[in-house]
Amino acid sequence: MRQQQAMLFEKPAVRGRLVRKPLPEEDGKAVIAAAPARKKPAAAVKRARKRAAAAPRLFLPKKRAASRAYGGAAYRLGLQLGRADTPSEPREGESEQRRLLNRRWTARVKERGLAGYPWTRYYTAAAGYVRGFFAGMGRPAPNWIPLPTERSVAVIVTAKNEERTIAAVLKEAGRLTDETYVIVNGSSDETFRQARAASRAIVLSYPQALGHDVGRSVGAKLARADILLFTDGDMPLPAEQLVPFVHGIEQGLDVALNDIYPYLGSFGRQDTVTIMKRFLNMALDRPDLKASSLTAVPHALSRRAVETLGLELLSVPPKAQALALLLKLRVGNAGQVNVIRGNKRRKLNSGRGNPVASMIVGDHLEALKLAGDRMGERLAYPDVLRKRRYIGGDA
Repeated sequence: MRQQQAMLFEKPAVRGRLVRKPLPEEDGKAVIAAAPARKKPAAAVKRARKRAAAAPRLFLPKKRAASRAYGGAAYRLGLQLGRADTPSEPREGESEQRRLLNRRWTARVKERGLAGYPWTRYYTAAAGYVRGFFAGMGRPAPNWIPLPTERSVAVIVTAKNEERTIAAVLKEAGRLTDETYVIVNGSSDETFRQARAASRAIVLSYPQALGHDVGRSVGAKLARADILLFTDGDMPLPAEQLVPFVHGIEQGLDVALNDIYPYLGSFGRQDTVTIMKRFLNMALDRPDLKASSLTAVPHALSRRAVETLGLELLSVPPKAQALALLLKLRVGNAGQVNVIRGNKRRKLNSGRGNPVASMIVGDHLEALKLAGDRMGERLAYPDVLRKRRYIGGDA
């Protein structure tokens, strides 16, 4: 009995149960009492749920099991390299510091082969590098994500009635670059004021609705950067998810697309827009692109692509993608971001045969017409058996 009593005293907490040391008058019997559970008042629970529902949600990717194997080592490597690259004479001004950090980080990326799959290694090493770089100067580290390129990068955001999410979107964009453009169009809420207050981005406001595609063309007209990265104001994507698109351009692509195919489900459940995207790529002899399209964000364009395709054509994304393939620009998938679950439901884009879906299908018909004029009526599908010339038809 005494031995069992001693064991109870040595482990005073077992799975939330408390053991109280017996007093002498309790005749040596240990008293085991359950810890009282604390319940939140119903009003507090309701307030917490309301705050969670109102807050913008970052669409974070699922963690890969492999990241745990090298996360610590990658961070320590980045920290070491950052300290080694700290300038002897620190530069003043945030923009100057960012440019210097990004230039030296890019050299390290090439030296160590840090960019590319698995991207978690890149993000971890980059976080360590920024901290080490600023620790060497005796300054607090900003929450930047250095990019694997020395070329300038601009983020272009289109927004319509996105007062809840625009601040979060611009916060993530600011982690990547100083050059951000926001095209607010047709908004009746506080999107414009929220965008102005949330960052130092250049914000344009149009009273009439332009549509995402025209808004992106306006942003491309304003931007002077070498790489243009496009996203929308209704989806606060983490800055880390945008890095692969910049890397795709840095590696030689002119058009870096978002590969949404893994998130589409079976063919029988795909909508008309998705089928049209796949058919356009197949008709242009690029089945490897599957359902990837300039219609979807995020995506990135090189300066060469913008100047070759022209701003007017960029306002019809499938047509611009078709011409890019026809002109032999380098088009490919660069990242995988699940924007399907984060796509905001609106009256115009919900339901079968909705106006937005009909517009996108029409855009693809324009693209197919352009391709047919240049490649022939059969596009990428050869007529290998019929000899039409024997009956007076086309050869």
